[in-house]
Amino acid sequence: KTVMRDDLVTVAEAVARLQRGELVAIPTETVYGLAADASQGAAVAEVFARKERPEFNPLIVHFAQSDAAAAQVIWTPLAERLAAAFWPGPLTLVLERKPGSNVHALASAGLPSLALRVPAHPLTQALLSHFPQGLVAPSANPSGRLSPTHPEHVWAGLGKQLPLLDGGACRLGLESSILDARGSQPILLREGALSREKLSAALDIQIHTPIRPEENAETLETAEPRVQSPGQLLRHYAPRHPLRLDAQSVRPGEALLAFGVPLASTGSVEQLSEREDLNEAAANLFAALHRLDALELSGIAVMPIPQLGIGRAIYDRLKRGAA
Repeated sequence: KTVMRDDLVTVAEAVARLQRGELVAIPTETVYGLAADASQGAAVAEVFARKERPEFNPLIVHFAQSDAAAAQVIWTPLAERLAAAFWPGPLTLVLERKPGSNVHALASAGLPSLALRVPAHPLTQALLSHFPQGLVAPSANPSGRLSPTHPEHVWAGLGKQLPLLDGGACRLGLESSILDARGSQPILLREGALSREKLSAALDIQIHTPIRPEENAETLETAEPRVQSPGQLLRHYAPRHPLRLDAQSVRPGEALLAFGVPLASTGSVEQLSEREDLNEAAANLFAALHRLDALELSGIAVMPIPQLGIGRAIYDRLKRGAA
C-alpha cells in the first residue's frame, strides 16, 4: 500500500507544476524520468542543473502519440514503420529537427536532431496528453549514476522534496533502445529494453553493432565529444562501489551480483535471475545495484551475463558502470 507523502503528486497536480515550469519525477515502463515542459528553456536548463548533466548530452523528449512526436521532426518512412511497430514502448527515435519545432534548443544539446519517444506507462500517458509539445524526461538520478526504477531510488539520488508521480516499480527496468531513423537504414545508438533481434525482425533489416563514441578514443574530457544521443557516455549507470565484471570468485569485502547459481560468497548476494532469464535480470538490474550500493563494501563482483538479446544491453550498462 502506498503511503501518501507531501512530495507525491496526482496527474492533475503534476500537470499544473510542469506548466508552471517546475520539475516532476515521472514513471515509465523503463525507468523514472525527471520531467520538464520541453518548450520552456528555463525548465529544460533546470533539468541539466538538477542532474548535473553535461550540456553536450541531449535529452529524450516524450510524447503521448506518434503524431505529436512527428510534428517536431522531419518524419521518415523508417520512423513510420518503427513507430507503428513499437510505440507506445521502450524505443527512442533520433530524427532531424524540423524548422519551427517548439522543443527548446537546449534539449538537443547543440545537435540538429531530436530524440523522441512515446512511453507506454498509463500514468505518464495521461500526463503527456496535456503536453503536445512534449516533456523532456532523462532518468531521474544524478548524471552518470544508477538509473532509478522505484520512487525510493529517485528520492535517494535527487532529494526527498522532489515532486513525484508514483507508478510503483518500473516493469522493464532498463532504458529504451535508441535508433537513428533519419535515413533508410537504422543505426542502433543504444541497446536497451528492445533487443537488436526484435528490432531486426520487425524491420526485416539487419541492424549492426551500436556506434560507441568511446571506441573512437572519445572521453568525458574531450572538448567536443561526439555524443549522438543519450546514454553514450563512457562512464554511465555507475554505482558508488567498483564493479568487477565476469567474476569467477568473490573476494573478501565484495558483494555478489548473481546470475544463475551463485558463486560461493560470505558477503551480501543480490540475484538477477536464478533461472537465468535475461528479461527478469534486466528488470532487476538497477534495483539490485541500488541495494548493494547502500552497503559498505570494497566492491561488487558481477557474475558473467550472456551477451545474447537483451543480455547485451545489461552487459553494456554494467560495462559503463565499471568504466
